[in-house]
Amino acid sequence: MGVLTPDDFTTGELDTWMSHALEEARAAESHGDVPVGAVVIHRHSVIAARHNERELTGDPTSHAEVLALRDAANVIGNWHLEECLLVVTLEPCVMCAGAMVNSRLGMLVFGTHDSKAGASGSCFDLTNSDVLNHRIPQIAGVRSEESSQLLKRFFADRRR
Repeated sequence: MGVLTPDDFTTGELDTWMSHALEEARAAESHGDVPVGAVVIHRHSVIAARHNERELTGDPTSHAEVLALRDAANVIGNWHLEECLLVVTLEPCVMCAGAMVNSRLGMLVFGTHDSKAGASGSCFDLTNSDVLNHRIPQIAGVRSEESSQLLKRFFADRRR
């Protein structure tokens, strides 16, 4: 497959995969975690699907993206994920963006920007930094409104 580009995927594929990530996000919400979901695609098939589990496990690194990348590496049998696409509902944080760079992720698609902690263009741009050894092509805004509404509702409910 080689280097991934946005032209490698149809809008329909991205929409379908984001639907799967949104389902994962709802699963996180069901056990009190921030509703973020992620899926990893390899050769146009889902090989990993996870959601935030920090509250569930008590592990601060249990973000959807990190868990999905770990599962994908296990499925492939290698930590190099150049042929993989990660689809996530929220722009990755610094930890998750770092994990993506370190795994040599092929491409990133995310739903909504994170103006408080986003590390793929909003607050930081680790996934496209000239300083780091790997850059990740990305598409932002896939089903952004749905992703955003999930998060807004979750935090509004917590404030009540």
